[in-house]
This record gives sequence, C-alpha cells and structure tokens, in this order.
Amino acid sequence: MNNYFIIHGSFGTPFGNWFSWLQDFLKSDDESIKKVYVPDFPSGIGYQTYENWSKLLKCYADLGLINENTTIIAHSIAPVFISKFLIENKIKVKKLVFVCGFNNYFGINENYDTVNGSMYLENIEDVKKYANEIICFYSDNDPYVKYEAEKEFADKVATKQIVVAGAGHINAEMGYDTFKEIIPYL
Repeated sequence: MNNYFIIHGSFGTPFGNWFSWLQDFLKSDDESIKKVYVPDFPSGIGYQTYENWSKLLKCYADLGLINENTTIIAHSIAPVFISKFLIENKIKVKKLVFVCGFNNYFGINENYDTVNGSMYLENIEDVKKYANEIICFYSDNDPYVKYEAEKEFADKVATKQIVVAGAGHINAEMGYDTFKEIIPYL
C-alpha cells in the first residue's frame, strides 16, 4: 500500500498552509490503496526539537508505516528534519517532496533560529541513499529564507528542482491555501 506523510514546519500545524487541501486531495482517491498521515509535531520553544519530533515520527516508523512505498511531503524546516531522521534511522522511502527546504541557515529571527538549530546536519547529501526521488520546490522571493540557502539545499539533495516564481515561502501568507503545482510530482 502506498502512503503519504505531510510534515509541517516550525511553529506550524497540520492544518496550516496547503496541508489540509493536500490531505483532502490525496484522500479523494481510493483509500484502500493508500493512506495519508499528517502528524502534529510539538511546536514552540522548548517543545520543537529534533529529539521530540523524532520520537513522534519513530512511532510511525516502528509500526512499519514509513517504508519504500512512502512519499513524504515536507515544508520549511521539515525537509532537513526528514533528511536527518531517515539518515539516522536508515529508513528508505519511495519519494521526498521538499518545499522551501534549507539547512544550517540562521537569521530568520531568534525564535526560529532557536527551534530550527537542532534539526540541522552536516551530511545532508546522505539522504539521497534513502529515497528514489527527491523533488525540491522553492521560490525566488522567500521572505524568511534566502533564495541562496534554499537553492544550496536543493543542489545538494534534489533529483529535480522547481522554482515557483514570486511564491514567497509557499505558505498561506502568500496565498497558498492550495498548491496545485505539487500534484504532478506526487
């Protein structure tokens, strides 16, 4: 059975941005051949850490729900979190779809820098061993993460890169309650 995980970013929820829309879109097909999971990770200073997020995702992995039939869609800090998790746990998945991913980037603001720091890793390229395909979406005018940081991340991990012009952080703030550009890549 194919399954999908949609992973929110820092200070996020599973109901923000285009995540609910995507969950509904994916579920609109035959649910007997696929499942969709949208975990609610701990958010906020003191709660959002790699350790806490990893514990939650490990529960799904221990149930066998993250495997070679899994596609993970991750936004913002979530792509580097997912990369680190797969590398550390040596779990192979079918496909990774990363949206506005970055690594080792500080400068958004003090709160984001605090919660994002534990997610970063040095050997980001190693994630390529754990996915057949890695697609990176990012924008040319993200107000939070510099274009160069997102491009550098994509250059290191992606099998395909898509730049969405003028889309900011590809979030609800920029009008992305839906994200139809992602559909052909799922």
